[in-house]
Amino acid sequence: MNNKQITDNTDSSQSINENNAPQALKTLGDFLQEDGWNPQFIEEKEAYKINFKSEHGIGIAYAQILTDLEQFLFYVMMPFKIPEESLNIISEFITRANYGLRVGNFEMDYEDGEVRYKTCIDFGGETLTKGYIKNNAYPALKTMERYIPGFLSVVYGGKNPKDALAVLEE
Repeated sequence: MNNKQITDNTDSSQSINENNAPQALKTLGDFLQEDGWNPQFIEEKEAYKINFKSEHGIGIAYAQILTDLEQFLFYVMMPFKIPEESLNIISEFITRANYGLRVGNFEMDYEDGEVRYKTCIDFGGETLTKGYIKNNAYPALKTMERYIPGFLSVVYGGKNPKDALAVLEE
């Protein structure tokens, strides 16, 4: 078996002139506008807030560029917060769900019960294209839509996480 050593090839000394983040932020805004999202720019976060309609009601997503790291993040927010008494069982649900996901992951804030689905791409030294943005945003939206019934069945329907996921992943 070949044991290749993994090294960090990122160059933290990259000059500001080589940073692709300003163009990425413009590309992101252009994509969201052209794709009909009507984004609201949040300057201090270098992010766009997006309101959208889904089969579960009105949703909120955030598309953000971390300019210093040259990373694009897309968050889809759960339309409700997890009650304190359900945090531990939802943590199990999230852990089990994340294990099989190929693109992105669920995250939960134990402080306030906020759940979100996140996809990201590190475009350091490369150009962030509209295709990469689309390929990160749409799977996140679809994944949240798919898993909301499972969250609801665990929190309000008394299902255990394993059974709730079995129904979703049939």
